[in-house]
This record gives sequence, C-alpha cells and structure tokens, in this order.
Amino acid sequence: MASRRRHQRTALVVTTTLLTLTAAVGCGAVDKALDCVRTADAIATSVDNLQEAISNASNDPTQASEALDQIDKELKDLGDTTDNADLSKAVDDLQSGVTNVRDSIDKGDATPDITPVTDAATEIGKVCTP
Repeated sequence: MASRRRHQRTALVVTTTLLTLTAAVGCGAVDKALDCVRTADAIATSVDNLQEAISNASNDPTQASEALDQIDKELKDLGDTTDNADLSKAVDDLQSGVTNVRDSIDKGDATPDITPVTDAATEIGKVCTP
C-alpha cells in the first residue's frame, strides 16, 4: 500500500515538474530535468523492490541482489547525466549504501540495514524536484 502511495506521489511530482519546467526553461533543460525525475522514480521503484526483497529474503534471497543490480543501473544512468553537486552527492551516498547492503548480503546477513539506501533515495527525489 505504501508503495502505491509513493508511486502516486512520484507521478504527481513528475507531472508538476513537467508543467513547471516547460513554462520556465528551454527544451534542453527540461529534458535534463525530466531525465532526473524519471530516474528518481525508477530508483524509488527499485528501492521499494529492495525493501520487499529484504522482507522476503527467506523465500528468495536472489531478489535482493536483483534489486541492488537495478539500483546500480539507475545510478549509473543518473550519474552519467548530471552535473548538479547536490545530486552527485546523493548518488554517491546511494551507491555507498548499495555497496554496504550488497556486502552485508554477501556475508550472509539476510536482513541488512537498508536505511542509508532509503535515505539517499529520498534525497535524490528531493533534489530532482524543483
């Protein structure tokens, strides 16, 4: 249920951002901002998937690894397209959190602390919202 609310909020943010940016700046900047918003949404989805995978780790431990792989992919895409210092820091923080969670899982921890991941993902969402 919380996941649905997050996706609804993200869709609202995306729509609001699109309208605001279209009126305020040129096409290049709009495209870049929309890329940020889309990637932030994809990261939020991947983090939701990670939370669910950690909750169900006893059923399928590979789900957490797959969710981490997806976050890594989204971070690479976002990192390649930004020159914003705040966003770069949030991406670095999220990458660090993902690395720590992956290391914990590799060491056999079925329920690693993903708080740094969720906090950094939230920060990316804030940075990507005008």
